[in-house]
Formats: sequence, C-alpha cells, structure tokens
Amino acid sequence: MPKRILLALLMLLPLTGAATTFKIATLSPDGSSWMQKFRAAAKTIRERTDGRVKFKFYPGGVMGDDKAVLRKIRIRQLQGGAIASGALSAIYPDSQIYNLPMQFRNLAEVDAVRARLDQRLLDGLKQKGFVSFGIAEGGFAYLLSQYPITTVAELRRHKAWVPDIDRMSREAIEAFDIQPIPLPMGDVLTALQTGLVDTVAAPPIVTLALQWHTQVKYLLDLPLLYSYALMIIDKRAFDRLKPSDQKIVHEVMGRTFREIDRQNRVDNEQAMTALRQQGIEFLQPAPAAREEWESLAAKARRHLRKIEHFDPQLMAILQQTLDEMRGTH
Repeated sequence: MPKRILLALLMLLPLTGAATTFKIATLSPDGSSWMQKFRAAAKTIRERTDGRVKFKFYPGGVMGDDKAVLRKIRIRQLQGGAIASGALSAIYPDSQIYNLPMQFRNLAEVDAVRARLDQRLLDGLKQKGFVSFGIAEGGFAYLLSQYPITTVAELRRHKAWVPDIDRMSREAIEAFDIQPIPLPMGDVLTALQTGLVDTVAAPPIVTLALQWHTQVKYLLDLPLLYSYALMIIDKRAFDRLKPSDQKIVHEVMGRTFREIDRQNRVDNEQAMTALRQQGIEFLQPAPAAREEWESLAAKARRHLRKIEHFDPQLMAILQQTLDEMRGTH
C-alpha cells in the first residue's frame, strides 16, 4: 500500500490518545470559590489522565450570558458551561421542577426531594445531549428592592427583573399578574443603577457576588423559589474521551460539585448575615400578605405544571416526598 494512502487512512482513525480540551464558560467571577474549585479539579483531571483531558475556563461572563454560552456550545465554539438551571428550561423542562415558586418550605424538604430526584434529572439531561456531574445549590431566592415591598400589590407597582433566558420564571411571575423586565443577568447591575429595574429576586450569594446588594435597600424575608446551577458538557465532545478518562472526569467533577453544593449552603447563611451588616433592611410580610403570596404561588405552580408538561412520574415522586415530610400522606 502506498505510504501516502496509509497515512491518509491513519488520519481517519479516532485519536483516542490525543489530548482533549474542554472550553467551559461561566458567569462566576474569576477568583471566586467556584472558580478555585473548578481549576483545582481540572488540575487533578489533567494529572490523572496524563494530560489527555484538559479544561480551559472563561469566567466572569467573558463569553456572554447563559443564553450566549448555550448558543456557542451548539456551534461548538465552546464544549460546556457552568450555568443556572433556568437556562435549561427550553432544552429540558423537567430540569425546572425544583424551581417552581414557593414549592419548598425549608431546606429539609429540598434535601429529601433531591436525594430521590437529582440523579434522575441528570440522566434526563444526558438524553438531551448534555453530560453533567452534579447539582450545586444556589439556594432560596429572595425579593430585593430599592423600595419596601411586602405584598404582591406593592410588587406590581415596581419594575421587577426576570432572567431573559428563563422562560419558566417569566411565566411564574406573570402568574402573579406582574409584567417583568427580562434582561441578561450580566446587565442587571447596570439596570439597577439606571433605574431600568428596581427589584430583583436572587439567592444571597448571587446578590453579593454580582454586587446587586449595593443598589438595593430592602429584602423580603420570604423564600420565593429554590435555585441551582450545574456544569454541562456537550455529550458529543465528552463521548470522544476514552471510557477510563470519562470515569476520572465524572469522579473528580462529581466530588467537586458535592463540595460546592455543601459550601453554597454555608455561604448563603453567611451572605444573609452580610446583607444585614451592609444595611439591607429585612422585611416580614404580615400573615394576610404571606397567605396571598402562598395562594398565588400555588396558582402559578398549577399553571406551570399544565403548560410545561413535566414528567408525571417525577412530579409524583416530588409531591409524595413533600407529603411525607409534612405528614400529610
């Protein structure tokens, strides 16, 4: 066989031993605890695979918001991203079942549900073409505003932000008869500074990390919804790794996300304290106002379950777990 033909055939063979670099983008600021853990995990993976698997991170939103990151994954400019769960609403609606408004009363309920459903959600995401390594708690989102808001009627008079990529959050807030202002997360600080919006909903750690707390004065002490984040990698790219290397990445990144998940809960508690120390006034809704929030949230949940067509089996497990926790089964 002529040498040039042999070389051409060899070039067509899969290069299982060649180095693979996953380009991963995130809004997390460089130097944040998340990025420190990501880089440490990447170093371990590179060492354990003898340099066959590498990660290159693009932190701080330099690749755009979650919407832009997903678009760049589709065109293979990126292989993955660490994104908020809401960004997946159009790709995998079942990923949003934890995010229904006021679904959880406390973190004990969250833990019980997640113990039963986390892996099912990751498996479902894989069927949609994305590999993930675990769920990292974002925590409960609270309403923060430049104005004192304790009732739904008061919120309706203000300019509330909603993530532009998160269709379900927009549907949820509209169920409260509120017309939100959709914006990329990276534009929110400027929007608060210019008055385009005056009210946001976010977990305490996000509020501090993105400096939103510098533009608000009040926090409604009522958890509105549970949020989480995760790293996704295009399954097409991940499947090119040798099985042994895939196992190493799953092991190391899985451990990293369990650490982040635990640490975020501690960080959220500390962030709540920090918000108080920064002068944010915590407001308590009156019993009648709380009842209205809960009533409208229940209405929003029913609406979302109807239009999103969540997997009935997943929803049944979720509701059964909540009933068991509340002693209502």
